[in-house]
Amino acid sequence: MPLDIRTIPCLSDNYAFLAHDPDTGATALVDAPEAAPILAALDATGWRLSDVLLTHHHSDHVDGLPDILAAHPARVVGAAADAHRLPALDVQVSEGDSVAIGAETGTIIDVSGHTIGHIAFHFPGAQAVFTADSLMALGCGRVFEGTKPQMHESLQKLAALPGDTVVYSGHEYTAANGKFALTIDPENTDLISRVREVTQKRALGTPTVPSLLSEELATNPFLRAHDPTIQAHLGMKGANAADVFAEIRTRKDNF
Repeated sequence: MPLDIRTIPCLSDNYAFLAHDPDTGATALVDAPEAAPILAALDATGWRLSDVLLTHHHSDHVDGLPDILAAHPARVVGAAADAHRLPALDVQVSEGDSVAIGAETGTIIDVSGHTIGHIAFHFPGAQAVFTADSLMALGCGRVFEGTKPQMHESLQKLAALPGDTVVYSGHEYTAANGKFALTIDPENTDLISRVREVTQKRALGTPTVPSLLSEELATNPFLRAHDPTIQAHLGMKGANAADVFAEIRTRKDNF
């Protein structure tokens, strides 16, 4: 059976995820912004936590971990490159390493840029990738520690995954991201329709995360720096895609 994945709103705009393997009973938590809603979800499902998968060290992704581990002792997995800033890790991983949730095996992808040592967890059998603050719905994370070319390279790794991959990102930023995306790609009918749908969902308080990678490829300007229409709109026709990405990221930072 495929992983049963639950989206858990945390803090003001964060998401954590529980991924449960029905065949083995194993349950992994991806990131730990705060304990209370995650513990409530575990109580409601009756699942017992076996693993915690940490994407990066920022406090809004790890601060809930002590209270969660006090109630559910679990194996903590995180990036070797970020181990000096993460909570104590039981398993340190790097790009290409494997990680398992019960019988479901995933692969580590280095998506440095937002931070150095940020990782994503790709579970191809479940058609899922947990991207936190790298690739987001209609956007990407700010480049705090890496470089814009590095962030572009990281996003290209994610863009190369199958289009039916479900992207579980770390924040409810989609409405704001959509407003910005329309300034970069204003004639994209897929984008216009998606922004309309996002507005409707948020009016109802419905999460816009996760999203399909195919939808991101069609509408997310940070994955479309190669597109001639976007390049022309930015006055960068024929430019290197990494340079176009850098311009888009700079405009978003100032938006």
